[in-house]
Amino acid sequence: MTSPSHGAPAATAAATPAAETATDAAGRPSNFLRQIIEHDLERGSYAQRRWAGSPGDAAHQAAGGPDPARVRLRFPPEPNGYLHIGHAKSICLNFGLAQEYGGVCHLRFDDTNPEKEEQEYVDAIVDAVRWLGFDWRAHGTEHLYYASHYFDFMYRAAEALIEAGHAYVDEQTAEQMRATRGDFNTPGTDSPFRSRTPAENLERFRAMRDGQLPDGAAVLRARIDMASPNINLRDPSLYRIRRATHHNTGDRWCIYPMYTFAHPIEDALENITHSICTLEFEDQRPFYDWLLERLIEAGLLSAPPPRQYEFARLNVTYVITSKRKLRQLVDEGHVSGWDDPRMPTLAGLRRRGYTPEAIRLFCERSGASKAGGWIDYGSLEIALRDDLDEKAARAMAVLDPVKLVITNWDEVMGAGALDACSAPVHPHHPDMGRRSFQLGRELWIERSDYAAVPPKGFFRLFPPHTAADGTARPGNKVRLKYGHVIECTGATLDANGQVAEVQALLVPDTKSGTPGADAIKVKGVITWVGASDGVPVQVHLYDRLFADPHPDAGGRDFLEALNPESLRTVRALVEPALAQAAPGSRFQFERHGYFVVDTATPAGAAPVFNRITGLKDSWAR
Repeated sequence: MTSPSHGAPAATAAATPAAETATDAAGRPSNFLRQIIEHDLERGSYAQRRWAGSPGDAAHQAAGGPDPARVRLRFPPEPNGYLHIGHAKSICLNFGLAQEYGGVCHLRFDDTNPEKEEQEYVDAIVDAVRWLGFDWRAHGTEHLYYASHYFDFMYRAAEALIEAGHAYVDEQTAEQMRATRGDFNTPGTDSPFRSRTPAENLERFRAMRDGQLPDGAAVLRARIDMASPNINLRDPSLYRIRRATHHNTGDRWCIYPMYTFAHPIEDALENITHSICTLEFEDQRPFYDWLLERLIEAGLLSAPPPRQYEFARLNVTYVITSKRKLRQLVDEGHVSGWDDPRMPTLAGLRRRGYTPEAIRLFCERSGASKAGGWIDYGSLEIALRDDLDEKAARAMAVLDPVKLVITNWDEVMGAGALDACSAPVHPHHPDMGRRSFQLGRELWIERSDYAAVPPKGFFRLFPPHTAADGTARPGNKVRLKYGHVIECTGATLDANGQVAEVQALLVPDTKSGTPGADAIKVKGVITWVGASDGVPVQVHLYDRLFADPHPDAGGRDFLEALNPESLRTVRALVEPALAQAAPGSRFQFERHGYFVVDTATPAGAAPVFNRITGLKDSWAR
């Protein structure tokens, strides 16, 4: 129920960061869902419910004791793809609200469509929800359920509807049913099969069940109101014939319930109190209520029934969340898989280096309301930086290296000497310790830290030169971070005119942390990696997968919006402490941003780093 795909943005849906919201007494962002739950708890709306320890019909639950959960919610994904950032909002809402109000949140697989569902997706969903920090075990029970476990009851409920005159078997073609359904301006017309007796409908429905009719030959429909202004109440389909092997039930069934029929039944069997879904299901709510009322009347389900509430789905710029389109990206090789670090899937964000805490923070900040709109992707990155700034170890790295030679090193420091330098692992957490590295005659710096002719405001390395006004300018002095001050003297070019080596002089008695280190004031500080102990690594410089904030707006081909610069791979050097960094370890590369050791790095191999995000939003306009 939370698998949205982007369409054209609404006229008022500007790509802006999440708006600030009011907070409740506990300091949490206030929203209408919290208010509904608190109101129901105050009234005791569900206080009389009974729970027999597992999902079941009215008779099953009546045999149990009082429900130990004050509220029950559920996260009900269909296992037909990997979860994405839109699902994270629903996960955090449902599991979070259950935790806040002394309740339970079920993880339930809505596996009613055998043609698209696979065990791979089931496993991936379980892993993703756990990674986000949530669990479905409570009161000694693991609340992990499958819609397919309820197929027997759903069939029994369908027969009960037929016997009460609330459902009939329609043998029109799909085209005929579409033609008689009407539209928003025209009421529908009754099917010629609508007047069959309950006995006739029961016979035909059992023929469907027993495989006596071919696929598509008939459907079971609810008998409600073909003239209803809500098209969803114009005798919606409840069951269809589909000969397909189900991942859970195999070939036992050749008829399968429709999602809109199955979902309210699943909620009721599981004692769900608040069924939270996205706004596109708002028009389905009258049928949700109608169906549960009929089944309570038949004595099959307990009262009070669950209630459905809708919130605006999470729309993030520069992202698509249609599972069909995400699958197309994978199948056509535009990305390396569902966990490609550019994908908006939770598996992709995890491999990219996002933390569960950052995603939960982003979802909390985005709030829950009935108002739609778009949240800028930068808001997700802000939440990530806010989380990583306090926990990521610091390190120096050179991503576009050029060699720097300190030509007077041997004279000042001694031939072959290495100078031990150190820095805090984290500037705000001394308890995390210090890191060490060696400065010698040769080191690596960023190519962009040298300019033969410096532009205005350039405070890094440049050689002696004649300025535009004709005055002679000396080579610039900079500080090697955590090390000494050096003065640039020149550079050597290769055959293509590119800088192959930069030369500089060491300024004595200027090492950071020593007396007199500040005697020479410099405006520029550059990072570096020593040639003696620098570790060569591969770095994947990931960026946003799409260059357009609304890549599939207006039905256009989203592939045309792919960002050709979404991945660059470079050979880089990092300080020695990172040589044995474990997969999943996150670092702030000073000046560059946040990086993570790719979880796909082979055991024993040099670490491969993925860029998570920069230190600031490079897309801001």
